[in-house]
Amino acid sequence: MGLERTANKNFGGGNTAWEEEKLAKYSRSETRLLEIVEAACEKSDFECNKLLEQIEDQVETWWFHRQQEAPDLFEWLCIEELRLCCPPGRFGPECAECPLGPGGVCGGLGRCEGEGTRLGDGECVCDPGYSGPLCQECADGYYREKNSNGTQPPCSACYHSCKKCSGPQNYKCLDCKPGWILHDNKCVDIDECGTELARCPSNTYCFNTDGSYECRGCDQACVGCMGSGPARCKKCARGYRLTGAKCLDVDECKEKAIACPGLNEACFNEEGSFRCECAEGFIRRDSICVENLPPSGPEKGLFDDMTDDEVLVLQQMFFGVVICALATLAAKGDMVFTAIFIGGVAAMAGYWLSEKGDRMLDGFLKGR
Repeated sequence: MGLERTANKNFGGGNTAWEEEKLAKYSRSETRLLEIVEAACEKSDFECNKLLEQIEDQVETWWFHRQQEAPDLFEWLCIEELRLCCPPGRFGPECAECPLGPGGVCGGLGRCEGEGTRLGDGECVCDPGYSGPLCQECADGYYREKNSNGTQPPCSACYHSCKKCSGPQNYKCLDCKPGWILHDNKCVDIDECGTELARCPSNTYCFNTDGSYECRGCDQACVGCMGSGPARCKKCARGYRLTGAKCLDVDECKEKAIACPGLNEACFNEEGSFRCECAEGFIRRDSICVENLPPSGPEKGLFDDMTDDEVLVLQQMFFGVVICALATLAAKGDMVFTAIFIGGVAAMAGYWLSEKGDRMLDGFLKGR
């Protein structure tokens, strides 16, 4: 606490006598108060700093004016001024006395609910192993040890299945916890699954545990079951068939003539079912399996794959056509020269078309 930590400090200037004569004593100085307040809370403790800010005026009042007559800050501030606290061993709005036993509050074996505050009901909350208004009795599952020195012996734990006992061994039970039954001073587990005590929902089965039971889910092959696995089914689930003593998966792909009726579909068996997918090399489009063809490239035009020799021939033909056209014009439309021109064009085109005829026809049909 800051008051204790700063009790033996001074101003730290080197001349303590002069400082205390001129500046008043350090023990009641504002300097010491600031040191105490600054160290009262961690910087990260928001609640502490908020409370300190709210009671700042009361703290200063006590420090400068009430410290001599009320030297205990906790008693003056928290109990008398703010009325938030009670002295040790008291609780509630009026600071009533907590229950007292041989060992003090709650017999020294528990705590008083609300002790030190204006809250709580003052009842004893006993330590593990103890019970009663003053925590002087052994709780269920505990027994009183024997003691020869005259003091009250402590309570120790019974065997785990015993509610009451005379010792820690499993054969010293006097009463049993729920889920167990007493037999020859031993607590024997009750098998709820073999009686009418167990209550499990549909499609689960009862599994016995020490002092209780669990409801576990049936195998997926079952509709209702008496235990784990496909051999304990009451009825087989859809997609399964009783084969021998077990409910086993039905391979619909082998047993059905047409498990997948769609064109180009393949059947794949699954546990309890099957699925239909497009066969290899096919993809589904608009719920139909169509051939998965690679995308085709652009079609070639009439002149795309011509060799250099073919280009030379085409150039010569074009030159010849131009010469014939000029000759025809010079003859002013003479029929003889016109006939020679048409024949020359046809003759020169014949060679090229003989090699490229098919390609030219495709090109014209395709608009090339």
